[in-house]
Amino acid sequence: MFKSKDVDLIIKSQRGMSLVEILIALTLLGIAGTFVVGQVIQNLNEGQVQSTKIQIQKLGDILRDYRRKCGRYPTTEQGLDALVNAPTAGKLCKRYPPNGFIDGKVPVDPWETEFIYESDGKRYEIISLGADMEEGGEDEYDKDISSKDL
Repeated sequence: MFKSKDVDLIIKSQRGMSLVEILIALTLLGIAGTFVVGQVIQNLNEGQVQSTKIQIQKLGDILRDYRRKCGRYPTTEQGLDALVNAPTAGKLCKRYPPNGFIDGKVPVDPWETEFIYESDGKRYEIISLGADMEEGGEDEYDKDISSKDL
Protein backbone atom coordinates (compact mmCIF):
# COMPACT_ATOMS: atom_id res chain seq x y z
CA MET A 1 0.00 0.00 0.00
CA PHE A 2 1.60 3.27 1.14
CA LYS A 3 5.30 3.41 1.71
CA SER A 4 6.64 5.59 4.49
CA LYS A 5 8.11 7.91 1.88
CA ASP A 6 4.59 8.53 0.41
CA VAL A 7 3.13 9.23 3.84
CA ASP A 8 5.87 11.78 4.58
CA LEU A 9 5.14 13.47 1.23
CA ILE A 10 1.39 13.66 2.00
CA ILE A 11 2.03 15.12 5.47
CA LYS A 12 4.45 17.74 4.11
CA SER A 13 2.04 18.81 1.36
CA GLN A 14 -0.78 19.33 3.87
CA ARG A 15 1.27 21.62 6.03
CA GLY A 16 -0.29 25.14 6.42
CA MET A 17 1.24 28.52 5.70
CA SER A 18 3.92 29.85 7.98
CA LEU A 19 3.39 32.96 10.07
CA VAL A 20 5.72 34.94 7.80
CA GLU A 21 3.73 33.94 4.72
CA ILE A 22 0.48 34.99 6.43
CA LEU A 23 1.97 38.36 7.44
CA ILE A 24 3.21 38.99 3.89
CA ALA A 25 -0.24 38.17 2.49
CA LEU A 26 -1.94 40.50 5.01
CA THR A 27 0.52 43.29 4.21
CA LEU A 28 -0.18 42.98 0.49
CA LEU A 29 -3.93 43.00 1.12
CA GLY A 30 -3.55 46.10 3.31
CA ILE A 31 -1.58 47.95 0.64
CA ALA A 32 -4.12 47.05 -2.04
CA GLY A 33 -7.00 48.04 0.27
CA THR A 34 -5.42 51.43 1.00
CA PHE A 35 -5.13 52.15 -2.71
CA VAL A 36 -8.75 51.13 -3.38
CA VAL A 37 -10.13 53.13 -0.44
CA GLY A 38 -8.10 56.18 -1.51
CA GLN A 39 -9.56 55.99 -5.01
CA VAL A 40 -13.11 55.57 -3.68
CA ILE A 41 -12.77 58.60 -1.39
CA GLN A 42 -11.30 60.71 -4.20
CA ASN A 43 -14.17 59.73 -6.51
CA LEU A 44 -16.69 60.52 -3.75
CA ASN A 45 -15.17 63.98 -3.20
CA GLU A 46 -15.13 64.72 -6.94
CA GLY A 47 -18.76 63.58 -7.18
CA GLN A 48 -19.80 65.87 -4.34
CA VAL A 49 -18.15 68.89 -5.99
CA GLN A 50 -19.78 68.10 -9.35
CA SER A 51 -23.15 67.56 -7.66
CA THR A 52 -22.84 70.93 -5.93
CA LYS A 53 -22.11 72.69 -9.23
CA ILE A 54 -25.15 71.03 -10.82
CA GLN A 55 -27.36 72.04 -7.87
CA ILE A 56 -26.17 75.65 -8.09
CA GLN A 57 -26.86 75.71 -11.83
CA LYS A 58 -30.34 74.25 -11.28
CA LEU A 59 -31.10 76.81 -8.57
CA GLY A 60 -29.91 79.49 -11.01
CA ASP A 61 -32.40 78.21 -13.60
CA ILE A 62 -35.20 78.38 -11.02
CA LEU A 63 -34.13 81.89 -9.95
CA ARG A 64 -34.29 83.04 -13.58
CA ASP A 65 -37.81 81.63 -13.76
CA TYR A 66 -38.63 83.57 -10.56
CA ARG A 67 -37.24 86.73 -12.14
CA ARG A 68 -39.25 86.17 -15.32
CA LYS A 69 -42.49 85.91 -13.32
CA CYS A 70 -41.73 88.42 -10.58
CA GLY A 71 -39.57 90.99 -12.37
CA ARG A 72 -36.53 90.57 -10.09
CA TYR A 73 -34.64 88.02 -8.03
CA PRO A 74 -35.54 87.43 -4.38
CA THR A 75 -33.48 89.66 -2.10
CA THR A 76 -30.91 88.36 0.39
CA GLU A 77 -33.47 88.85 3.16
CA GLN A 78 -36.08 86.80 1.31
CA GLY A 79 -33.46 84.14 0.56
CA LEU A 80 -33.88 80.93 -1.38
CA ASP A 81 -36.94 80.20 0.76
CA ALA A 82 -38.75 82.58 -1.65
CA LEU A 83 -38.59 79.72 -4.16
CA VAL A 84 -40.66 77.52 -1.83
CA ASN A 85 -42.94 80.04 -0.09
CA ALA A 86 -44.22 83.36 -1.39
CA PRO A 87 -42.27 86.20 0.22
CA THR A 88 -44.17 88.19 2.82
CA ALA A 89 -41.60 90.99 3.26
CA GLY A 90 -40.04 93.37 0.77
CA LYS A 91 -41.34 93.59 -2.77
CA LEU A 92 -44.00 90.94 -3.28
CA CYS A 93 -44.47 88.87 -6.41
CA LYS A 94 -47.94 89.28 -7.90
CA ARG A 95 -47.56 86.30 -10.25
CA TYR A 96 -46.18 83.87 -7.65
CA PRO A 97 -47.30 80.30 -8.53
CA PRO A 98 -49.67 78.64 -6.02
CA ASN A 99 -47.25 75.75 -5.42
CA GLY A 100 -44.09 77.85 -5.45
CA PHE A 101 -41.09 77.31 -7.67
CA ILE A 102 -39.74 74.31 -5.73
CA ASP A 103 -41.80 71.56 -4.10
CA GLY A 104 -40.93 70.80 -0.50
CA LYS A 105 -37.87 72.63 0.73
CA VAL A 106 -34.75 74.36 -0.55
CA PRO A 107 -32.04 71.76 -1.27
CA VAL A 108 -28.81 71.64 0.71
CA ASP A 109 -25.36 70.86 -0.67
CA PRO A 110 -23.89 67.33 -0.50
CA TRP A 111 -22.28 68.16 2.85
CA GLU A 112 -25.75 68.87 4.32
CA THR A 113 -25.05 72.61 4.54
CA GLU A 114 -27.46 75.31 3.36
CA PHE A 115 -26.41 77.35 0.35
CA ILE A 116 -25.51 80.99 1.00
CA TYR A 117 -27.67 83.30 -1.11
CA GLU A 118 -26.94 86.98 -1.71
CA SER A 119 -28.96 89.26 -3.96
CA ASP A 120 -29.93 92.89 -4.41
CA GLY A 121 -32.82 91.86 -6.67
CA LYS A 122 -30.85 92.54 -9.87
CA ARG A 123 -28.03 90.04 -9.47
CA TYR A 124 -27.54 87.01 -7.30
CA GLU A 125 -24.82 84.72 -6.02
CA ILE A 126 -25.24 81.22 -4.63
CA ILE A 127 -22.33 79.83 -2.61
CA SER A 128 -21.50 76.43 -1.12
CA LEU A 129 -18.76 76.41 1.49
CA GLY A 130 -17.38 73.08 0.24
CA ALA A 131 -16.26 70.04 2.20
CA ASP A 132 -14.68 72.00 5.08
CA MET A 133 -17.97 73.92 5.58
CA GLU A 134 -15.97 77.10 6.27
CA GLU A 135 -15.50 80.23 4.22
CA GLY A 136 -12.47 80.06 1.94
CA GLY A 137 -10.69 76.74 1.72
CA GLU A 138 -7.41 75.68 0.20
CA ASP A 139 -7.71 72.43 -1.74
CA GLU A 140 -10.12 71.61 -4.55
CA TYR A 141 -12.68 69.99 -2.21
CA ASP A 142 -12.59 72.58 0.59
CA LYS A 143 -12.75 75.76 -1.47
CA ASP A 144 -16.04 77.59 -1.85
CA ILE A 145 -18.14 76.94 -4.95
CA SER A 146 -19.90 80.03 -6.29
CA SER A 147 -22.45 80.56 -9.04
CA LYS A 148 -20.19 83.37 -10.31
CA ASP A 149 -17.43 80.83 -11.04
CA LEU A 150 -19.60 78.45 -13.07
